[in-house]
Amino acid sequence: MALNFEFSKQNSSHFGKVIGTPNKFLIGRETVYQGNSGLFNVTVSPGLSYKPEDYEAEFGFWAYFITPTAMCESQGSFFCLNTYDRAKFTFSFMQYAAHVPNGDFVIFLRKLLGLDAAREYFPRLQLKEGLIHYLNANGTLSSLEPAPGAEENTALMKYLNPSLDEIEFQELITAARFVHWAMNDPAHRKLQVEVGISLFKNNMASYARQYNLDGVLDEICLVICDIRHQGRARSSHIISALNTNGNTQKALQNLLELGRVHYPERIKTLKTKLQELKANGHLGTKKYHLATKDFVNL
Repeated sequence: MALNFEFSKQNSSHFGKVIGTPNKFLIGRETVYQGNSGLFNVTVSPGLSYKPEDYEAEFGFWAYFITPTAMCESQGSFFCLNTYDRAKFTFSFMQYAAHVPNGDFVIFLRKLLGLDAAREYFPRLQLKEGLIHYLNANGTLSSLEPAPGAEENTALMKYLNPSLDEIEFQELITAARFVHWAMNDPAHRKLQVEVGISLFKNNMASYARQYNLDGVLDEICLVICDIRHQGRARSSHIISALNTNGNTQKALQNLLELGRVHYPERIKTLKTKLQELKANGHLGTKKYHLATKDFVNL
């Protein structure tokens, strides 16, 4: 049975409440970014933020490997949200963005629709031949994913957030569903982590071939993954930063300089988390092994 929400607003904050329940929750706060109107939620709540030790038993080293990027993206918040930039809808502790065809958000949403609670939160979304579809009032299905070769998920973006001109009801209800689900279902939060680690594993194998990272220290690999996840530097810049005649520390310093002018706070957070992981023995002890697509001890 689908959950129904009611909404309220206090100053610039939008709240939701499942009808028939007593407690309201923050959906997001209004903001304007480069002329776009939207919501953001960067709340970090105890028990609802990413901690690598909670997932170490299942994912091992990878649980720590994604941690600095998670902290940079959301401080680990499992219901981090923004609806004001070009992606129109970004969600999760790793900020999966809805605009990329077959990208991280799409992969996440496909898997999300396989959870038991999916029909409660998104009763009109269904998978058909592995792709996201919308169930129309007349019982027909319309694909929300584009044909191969498209540059953006136009239909999916419109479903999640019709425009960047104002905060519409559709934007509010989809945001409420994502936030409430993440807050109240451990399976939702675990799936965020599973998708994040899977993406980083796949990306790492690709980057290892692209940048010749077989046998390279885990710290360097992590920073490259973070650069590519955010998109703050081109491959040519990464290749140039790595060109140090085998001087590992110089390569790491070079990589940490990429994007510093425009993203100083992110790089500061990244560097701090790297240092913490090294101090705790969770980083600086492994190298990437392309043949097994995993990290091995030095």
